[in-house]
Amino acid sequence: MTPAAIPQRPHVALTVEQLWQRTPGGSGTYIVELARALHDGGLASVTGVAARHPEPPPQDWTVGVPVRHARLPRRALYDAWQVLRRPRAESLVPDVDVVHATTWAVPPTRRPLVVTVHDLAFLHDAAHFTPRGNAFFRRALDVVRERADAVVVPSRSTADDCVAAGLDASRVTVVPHGARGARVGDDAVERFRATTGVRRDYVLWCGTIEPRKNLDRLLGAFAAAGTDDLDLVLVGPAGWGALPPLPAGLAPERVHVLGHLDVDLLAAAYRGARAFCFPSLREGFGLPVLEAMHQGTPVVTSQGTACAEVGGDAAVLVDPLDVASIADGLRTAVGDAHDDLAVASGLRAAEFSWEAAARATAEVYRSVL
Repeated sequence: MTPAAIPQRPHVALTVEQLWQRTPGGSGTYIVELARALHDGGLASVTGVAARHPEPPPQDWTVGVPVRHARLPRRALYDAWQVLRRPRAESLVPDVDVVHATTWAVPPTRRPLVVTVHDLAFLHDAAHFTPRGNAFFRRALDVVRERADAVVVPSRSTADDCVAAGLDASRVTVVPHGARGARVGDDAVERFRATTGVRRDYVLWCGTIEPRKNLDRLLGAFAAAGTDDLDLVLVGPAGWGALPPLPAGLAPERVHVLGHLDVDLLAAAYRGARAFCFPSLREGFGLPVLEAMHQGTPVVTSQGTACAEVGGDAAVLVDPLDVASIADGLRTAVGDAHDDLAVASGLRAAEFSWEAAARATAEVYRSVL
């Protein structure tokens, strides 16, 4: 299109199938918040694209824009997209200007195509995925290399991975995520405590239980930190790994495994924590780090990762492979530096927003038009 012909509010077909997954995770949050910010900011007209489903997604994952459903269920639709290159996105959304694949499920299209690559974990940790999953991701990466007009990534770390995997750097744009909602108050924290039975002060971890989250070393570090007046709260759905056994010396009653929490309770859990500890081995962005900082909570996270990009100078950075380093970081975050770190967290989080992410993404749409 000529510059004069580029629509100021392009119509975007946004893949939203992730919201029906058993664990939508950070990708689900990205879809919900980006769609809302694009719509509310008048930056794009958004229509969701999904497989056939008899019911809407759970309430926390309602996207808030119209959704067009294919006739095929998820698995058949994904196979058809990858192998047959049908049905095209514009068969579901005929007047679309741009197609935006928000995960590795990339619909075929003759329109400009934007793809979000959250991470390339399957290239680094193939053993953590099923053979079918690995094959799907690798075929999708081939499609992105060949067909994507632009690639959006949440961090410089993921951008570097994309270039190393053969994507042209000129097509890759870093668009950091934002954090959800406003900072919650003491009343919300009290509701969290009453609902969950967590009465003592605590260190929080949040994520999907899987090997790269490094929970075995977190548990060892918490046991070694000597913070006997604190409990450890683990929040998040089961994934594709088991919770590691508790190390010797860590009493079971000090560890609270709460599973999935709704959005409001999770915000309160962040706000009420003495510190948030997230020593993940690899992340595409590290959204829990930002959401903890958004609630003014000191953060301990992994040096040399995307999480360190998010935390900046406001986070306590540790070696995620060294239990002693994580334990030292915990002692720092809950000790005398706590109040200064809490202030720094809030200031750092204010540098990120979903509104800014939507504006930057809309610029990517304009670039491919």
